[in-house]
Amino acid sequence: MSTTQFDVIVIGGGPGGYVAAIRAGQLGLKVAVVEAAQLGGICLNWGCIPTKALLRASEINHMLHNLGEFGFAADNVRFDFAKVVKRSRNVSAQLSAGVAHLLKKHKVTVINGFGRLAGTAGGQRKVSVSVDGRETATLTAPSVVVATGARARVLPGLEPDGKLVWSYREAMVPTELPRSLLVIGSGAIGVEFASFYRNMGAEVTIVEVADRILPVEDAEISAFARKALEKQGMKILTGAKLGAIRKGDNAVTIDVTVGGKTQQVTVERVISAVGIVGNVENIGLEGTAIEVDRTHIKVDPYCRTGEKGVYAIGDIAGAPWLAHKASHEGVMVAEQIAGRSVHPINPLNIPGCTYCRPQVASVGMTEEKAKAAGHKLRVGRFPFIGNGKAIAMGEPEGMVKTIFDDATGELLGAHMIGPEVTEMIQGYVIARTGELTDAELKETIFPHPTISETMHEAVLAAYDGALHI
Repeated sequence: MSTTQFDVIVIGGGPGGYVAAIRAGQLGLKVAVVEAAQLGGICLNWGCIPTKALLRASEINHMLHNLGEFGFAADNVRFDFAKVVKRSRNVSAQLSAGVAHLLKKHKVTVINGFGRLAGTAGGQRKVSVSVDGRETATLTAPSVVVATGARARVLPGLEPDGKLVWSYREAMVPTELPRSLLVIGSGAIGVEFASFYRNMGAEVTIVEVADRILPVEDAEISAFARKALEKQGMKILTGAKLGAIRKGDNAVTIDVTVGGKTQQVTVERVISAVGIVGNVENIGLEGTAIEVDRTHIKVDPYCRTGEKGVYAIGDIAGAPWLAHKASHEGVMVAEQIAGRSVHPINPLNIPGCTYCRPQVASVGMTEEKAKAAGHKLRVGRFPFIGNGKAIAMGEPEGMVKTIFDDATGELLGAHMIGPEVTEMIQGYVIARTGELTDAELKETIFPHPTISETMHEAVLAAYDGALHI
């Protein structure tokens, strides 16, 4: 490599890192990205993208087995599970190649290897690059962006073994469909895998230590989701504590205690989805002013660390652990480095999405948190059963919930469950970002017939004006 001096070095080529590099390149900076594995990071290769490809396949499987109400019949429906998995891997490979093309287009130098902070020299930050433990290069730049991401948290006794106990990686590339599985954890990752495998025909049990599934979501939406998933045949155990774990040749038995009563759950496979830990090890944080809190780098609202010239973005910088949050941080940091004026990210304006069936999406405060913050509320609810398009599509299961401040009309939060709500939540995100109130939202004209009309009705419902229920 001929060039070792850059304007900015990005350690990690995931959705935060590669976007930061592209934006910095667009702004005329000389940029290097150091990536030890695949461009696109966990999100593109082992997370957001391949799981959506798998979930799409499972939705098709569900549809093919439920064609009767539409007047169709499909006999002897079957699937090739290996091809389902292969397609998801091909989708990831295609997009990873696309990231490489974009970086090249914007004249970003991509360096394969493991990057770590290596001190300073003449006022410049140094980054060492190694491959298989052997140093291959030393790069310098006045600014460094740490975007090393995170990995699955591992519970003692439930370490992924490649056969019986899976992390998200093993769960995405199984050689065959298990007949039964236990999903430990009911956040977005756990519920999405549960939805995929249940729709493909597996018997699924979800175990959650909290008192409800999807615990970061509004309690009313969580309850709706639980009923919907149980209606599909899932077994859900909340307020649960794991006990003894016994592995057989092709099965796992786990003691699960709920309400003081212990039961044995025996399944072919276990998926552990109990959160993530930041990749802070061996990246040169020692001897710097960078602080780490519970495996995540502490940053200010502008993603600046305690070490001058070093930024941290994405999962390594803490919650919420979302690819779109990482990408937005990447743009913000790149523009700062280029000398532009930027605004810090408001966490309450970051949407959350879970792509199970039915989908879940939200932005802003839950009703519980809004009350705790001292707001007097106006809450609107509208069910999909009152929406013509949802009924025509055969998708009447869902609801939209809006939460407004009674005094100011501010939209404090919006929560949705139903088909394609992950595509619609951006409407409420725009409303919060633009600081729209109930007055503007009530006057907004939504196209008919669309499922998005439920969003308007839920606003009207908060002010006793819903029209179709």
